[in-house]
Amino acid sequence: MTSLMEALRAGRTAEVIGVLDAMTDAERRAFFAELKALRKELRAARWDASSRRAYPALCVAGVACQTGAAGVASWIAAADMRWSGVSPAVLLRVLADRETGWLADLTDRLARRPATAQVPYELMSALVRLAGCPVPTTDAYVRGWVQQVGGDWQRGNTLLERLRTDPHLVPLVAALFEVNDIGGLLQWGAEEGPGSWHGALERLTAEGRLDRRATVDACVARLLRGGTNADHRAFLRVLTSLALTPEEQRERVADWMALASDAVSPVASHAQSVLGALALEGRLSHRHLAEVSGAVLFRPERKLVRAQLVLLGKVLARDAAAADELLPAVAQAFGHEDAGVQERALKLTQRHVGKVRSTEVRAAIALAAEELIPPLRAQAVGSLGAAPAEATAAYEEVLPLVPGPARLAPAAASVVELAEEVGAALESDTDVTGFERALDGLVRHAHRDRDALLQALEPVISRRWWDGTDPYYHLRLDHRFGDGRGSFDASTGLDLLLITLRGKLKTTTLRASVRSATPGRFCVHAALSQAFDARLWEVAYRIRTDPLPFLLSTPTWSTGLLEPDELVERLDAYRRLRARVAEADFAQALLRVRPGDRPAAAAAAERAAALGTVEGRRLAHWLAVAPVLPAIRRRTSGSRILAESGELLELREDFPDAFRALGRPSGDFVESRYCSHWSDSPRPHWLAVLPELRELVAVRFLRDLSAVAVDDTRGTASVLPPLAESGGEAGPATHLCVAYGLGARHPEDRLAAVDALLVLAARGQLDASRLGKDLGELVLDDAVKPLRLAESLRTAAATGAYATVWGLLGHALPPLLSDLAADGPDGPIRGLGDLLAVAAECVERSGARGEMPHLAGAAERRGSSRLVAQARRLRGALATEAAAA
Repeated sequence: MTSLMEALRAGRTAEVIGVLDAMTDAERRAFFAELKALRKELRAARWDASSRRAYPALCVAGVACQTGAAGVASWIAAADMRWSGVSPAVLLRVLADRETGWLADLTDRLARRPATAQVPYELMSALVRLAGCPVPTTDAYVRGWVQQVGGDWQRGNTLLERLRTDPHLVPLVAALFEVNDIGGLLQWGAEEGPGSWHGALERLTAEGRLDRRATVDACVARLLRGGTNADHRAFLRVLTSLALTPEEQRERVADWMALASDAVSPVASHAQSVLGALALEGRLSHRHLAEVSGAVLFRPERKLVRAQLVLLGKVLARDAAAADELLPAVAQAFGHEDAGVQERALKLTQRHVGKVRSTEVRAAIALAAEELIPPLRAQAVGSLGAAPAEATAAYEEVLPLVPGPARLAPAAASVVELAEEVGAALESDTDVTGFERALDGLVRHAHRDRDALLQALEPVISRRWWDGTDPYYHLRLDHRFGDGRGSFDASTGLDLLLITLRGKLKTTTLRASVRSATPGRFCVHAALSQAFDARLWEVAYRIRTDPLPFLLSTPTWSTGLLEPDELVERLDAYRRLRARVAEADFAQALLRVRPGDRPAAAAAAERAAALGTVEGRRLAHWLAVAPVLPAIRRRTSGSRILAESGELLELREDFPDAFRALGRPSGDFVESRYCSHWSDSPRPHWLAVLPELRELVAVRFLRDLSAVAVDDTRGTASVLPPLAESGGEAGPATHLCVAYGLGARHPEDRLAAVDALLVLAARGQLDASRLGKDLGELVLDDAVKPLRLAESLRTAAATGAYATVWGLLGHALPPLLSDLAADGPDGPIRGLGDLLAVAAECVERSGARGEMPHLAGAAERRGSSRLVAQARRLRGALATEAAAA
């Protein structure tokens, strides 16, 4: 077998097949044990040239030497075989002499593998032909079929022509409607005609190759099941291409009702149009129309709601007898979140309420009118018989409870518990609390018993990418951690310590990284990143050379703050242990110590000075002269408003080189624009570097946060709630950060900004005038879109913070209305009506009164646009003397 093994290692696949063909089944089964040993060897260095050379032959040999279909399927679909590069034709040559029943079993097993296993479709489809078995309809097989038959590389004919000749067309098309997340593949190729999936399926249905009823039913059922946006787009196009007849539409009334009620907007809009046509033709009962209207009128999409009210108005105008059934459905819109919808519903009800015969229905409509906003409810008193609004108690603002920081628990007492915490921190995007506890725990246990710590960490370390024996991983390790390269987040910071404990970094590398010079040209994040990284490099170096008993800089609170008396106790413990203080660790401790409580700081300073150590005297001096925030100056850059900070001398003196950059002037106008800090994960930890100087951090985050509104990036705004919970003054940079978040493109970013806004308000740190003026300026500069801002502020107001939101809009709207009065070159700002609607609701709810500059001019404009209607509503609410409802 030596020659066969040599051929395997050399990658001579044809020679391997020839030798195996000459062997008996027993000989091949006996040789399989050697193949498994070779596979284990190659796995350890999968990307070596020798491994890549041997894998194709190894894959073929493993298939040939196994007699069980289950074993062959596992071998072919294994992750390490996925990239072997072996041709399906070669595997088919080896498998061609197997029995058809065995081949059918193998086909089924391969097809049932997840699509991520990437079993070649060419192999599975050829096995179907060889075995003569029914075609599989699994996720992996159908996806492979769609990619194969719809691929652009088959340019000889159209998709329709290829599908016509497919012998398995019917079962595979039926399975197509059952596969999740397939819509993206169906949109490849031509947009229309026989080259598109919807065009091809429509023609095949018209030709009778596909059963029309089954296809329509499958398509409707697929839309009812839901899925991704791509799925909805793809299957809706199929459905519309089929052009259902009125009879086919009427047969599926229940399906259209369900889709109009709960489906995504494009699908719901289509279902609504179908139901509307049926209703106007008299093919939809009033009961069904009322039922579906009750659901549609509660949807947030104003376009759908308006269309439904228009439909109800047409039906009511045609048939007076429908009023008793349909007007209660219309009245459900009285509770809609949008005042414009309420107004439309009220006008429709007022127009047709005289046709209602039942006193019970009239009473129900009058009761529903109590949900209307105050001005509309006042109209309903006379027209619908609604009860007048009762005088209510004075408005009371509802803000969230002031979030308090959580105290960090002591580090894990045992190495087993610590290993679990480290493993969890590495597998998730851990917060400041999890990271700092894991970091301090590693330092403490490395000092006590390094061997026991390594033994407990073995299951964690063995799963890390850098622990392999492949030279490729050594190159990546050196590139990532060599000579202080890159910057850390929580995960890579913990990796550095584990790599150091494992002995995979040289002491000279660690020493050089601790002593590395400060670069002369910074990006705006470099000072924060360098300070965060310096402590980690120093801890790693001390673990190797002179382990620390514990960290001085571990915070007391989850925000990164450290109580001064706790730091004094740690310095005292260091003095008793005669431990050498780590420079970066002590610098970080000073930056985290809480100076705000002056009596506590003074008492701690006295105790620190009494220690008689250099660090004790340094702490006493620091507590006596707490740093004062430098001036923050606003600057414009295109459509953006950014900021820069002045110099903070206290951080430029008596600090290690890696920390002095924190005190230098900062901002996009004084820093380099080149930046390699693309990840959002380190940002909460950078906040904990300066937990009492949040403005210095906010200045450095500002351009990134502006991008969520200006450039439509995603995710950066997740740092806003921690920024709002941090300490120190919430000045212009912090407010600008929140302003950009409120105008973010993505809902999750806007929600994070709303959380930050409410936290600042609850802590009494929100400057409504400053934030409102920032928002107005950003909208005028087109950095923030009004529709996005309106959605954010509507969400914030709905929590009960109506007065807070009005405080912002009261300062944001005047410059926008002034621009409107000046007849700006582009006409009214799109979305201004939505902002006015939110403002009007806040005024009505909070009872605010007064005048707003330029509002009268907007309210007196001609027409009935949303902008004009909401300006009039806001003007009326501000002038009303009655108490708000």
